[in-house]
Amino acid sequence: MGRSSQSSGYNRPVTRADRYPLALLGSFTVLWALLAIAPWYRQDWLLENLLVFIVVPVLALTARKLRFSNFAYTCVFAFLVLHEIGAHYTYSEVPWREGLQALGVDASRFAGRNHFDRLAHFCYGLLMLPASWELFQQRATPRGIWRFILPVTFIMGHSVLYELIEWAAAAVFGGDLGEAYLGTQGDTWDAQKDMALASLGAVLGATWMLMRERRQAARQP
Repeated sequence: MGRSSQSSGYNRPVTRADRYPLALLGSFTVLWALLAIAPWYRQDWLLENLLVFIVVPVLALTARKLRFSNFAYTCVFAFLVLHEIGAHYTYSEVPWREGLQALGVDASRFAGRNHFDRLAHFCYGLLMLPASWELFQQRATPRGIWRFILPVTFIMGHSVLYELIEWAAAAVFGGDLGEAYLGTQGDTWDAQKDMALASLGAVLGATWMLMRERRQAARQP
């Protein structure tokens, strides 16, 4: 029993199904290492990467017992890439306008506040929702409207928690580091707008997952 349980657990060999998540993990590791080189503000980079230092090991260590779909892993990967870009430059200074200008797009119309952080909060709700959806399907099996409500409110709770952590970090560190990490850019309602965008992304993500499940069910004979 001991040997068979071990072989079916963490010590089982890598299977064909494991290759895609491992490829994503390898790709993210390379990208993370590149963006870790000379970030614009090292201390802020470290604070922003606390999320990565927790999420990535947890996903890797629990992958054998809590396996998400390749689709959900892809969404998580996409968000983490977005987050690492924000961590490298600081969210309020990501040079996306310069990137558009380099592509020949007139970026003058986008003058003013740097909205990269708004995009990241919206994408957090949208791209982390599939994993949240599958988590509840595997561990709680909600029924009816609760299949929609629980994953959405789970993401909303994370958004609230993140804003509280930002506030606490800014209060503790203060000065330029606190300002860089908080990234309000002078907007009094920054936290509320960020939470609203994450919530909107989660609602759209849950709707997306519901429609995706229905399409898959319709294809089955």
